[in-house]
Amino acid sequence: MNKKPFVTLEQLEEITKTYPTPFYLYDEKGIRENAKALKEAFSWNPGYKEYFAVKATPNPFLINILREYGCGCDCSSMTELMLSHEIGVTGEDIMFSSNDTPAEEFAYAAEIGAIINLDDFTHIDFLEKTIGYIPETISCRFNPGGIFQISNDIMDNPGDAKYGMTEEQLFDAYRILREKGAKHFGLHAFLASNTVTNEYYPMLAKVLFELAVRLKKETGADIRFINLSGGIGIPYRPDQEANDIRIIGEGVRRVYEEVLVPAGMGDVAIYTELGRFMMGPYGCLVTKAIHEKHTYKEYIGVDACAVNLMRPAMYGAYHHITVMGKEDAPCDHVYDVTGSLCENNDKFAIDRPLPKIDKGDLLVIHDTGAHGYAMGYNYNGKLKSAELLLKEDGGVQLIRRAETPKDYFATFDCFDIIKGLV
Repeated sequence: MNKKPFVTLEQLEEITKTYPTPFYLYDEKGIRENAKALKEAFSWNPGYKEYFAVKATPNPFLINILREYGCGCDCSSMTELMLSHEIGVTGEDIMFSSNDTPAEEFAYAAEIGAIINLDDFTHIDFLEKTIGYIPETISCRFNPGGIFQISNDIMDNPGDAKYGMTEEQLFDAYRILREKGAKHFGLHAFLASNTVTNEYYPMLAKVLFELAVRLKKETGADIRFINLSGGIGIPYRPDQEANDIRIIGEGVRRVYEEVLVPAGMGDVAIYTELGRFMMGPYGCLVTKAIHEKHTYKEYIGVDACAVNLMRPAMYGAYHHITVMGKEDAPCDHVYDVTGSLCENNDKFAIDRPLPKIDKGDLLVIHDTGAHGYAMGYNYNGKLKSAELLLKEDGGVQLIRRAETPKDYFATFDCFDIIKGLV
């Protein structure tokens, strides 16, 4: 089994005549088809809404595509709130799920009417002192502690995560928030990351639905929505099977009918805040082989580096690589594929079987549409690359230009070094 790029060598050769490598390329057709499938999978719930996790891919051109399918924005910082608001996302179409939140960010979220999702019990007083009141609609984030597992597979360790309230804190929070004027409530939890199983969402839903029934009964809270957050993953490796969002949606529906409907809560809206699932497979990093090195290992040096995509360096994450034009060639060479940072972990692949790579070959690094460009940085004075959109009609649109030295030095406006830079 192999991963196929959504772009051809001929298309890339044409694109690189205008836009030099490295660059990010996104697949409009794939993004649209996936957003449509998600919407259909949860169409059984009249109040369903996807709040796209802006942190995954904070590009207004891409977010606006998702908005055509009814998506809102899940934000975790001031600039994400500002970006969402400035492109026309308003009021409760913005979910503010932050942690260790500065006062000015709570104030701005309240000003633009975003739904505030409180991460910690102590934030109740902090929010009230900051904005002078408690919003009528508010959400709280739950952390059950312990280890979350499906069958015998450990999915993640919520008890070691910095996010969310304990169950006892959550019940107290709902009571206190009601006393302080909150009228409508949401419930949120994120228990596992990048799960490649159709079972995760239904299991999480059962935990949250049963908790919501108890919260309503014991606190009298009017629970209007339950946010299943993110966690639906993508198959980074070619031997992994992709999640089926329609099976997932049906699994959540069954639990909804089993738990919430009998409790008289059949009008509760289901929210999600997916990032990786929405964009991950529909973006790739395109880079060119510029050097080869033969020492104790065989190295291929490319013109991208960890500042363009840090997941392999930071997490040891696997990203599949296609050598364009050699898709059917035997993978009879073993390479470390490296960038030029002064860091030994600046490697996109280690001991990776690939076809013979020649200088000038174009490489596609797959599944970088989420947490790719967004996690970039400027170490070694490296500049962030352009982002391009491969349109449904085959055309290409620049949706973020590449950084220039002038951008890099712009914050040194108190120093003469910026004079004359372009």
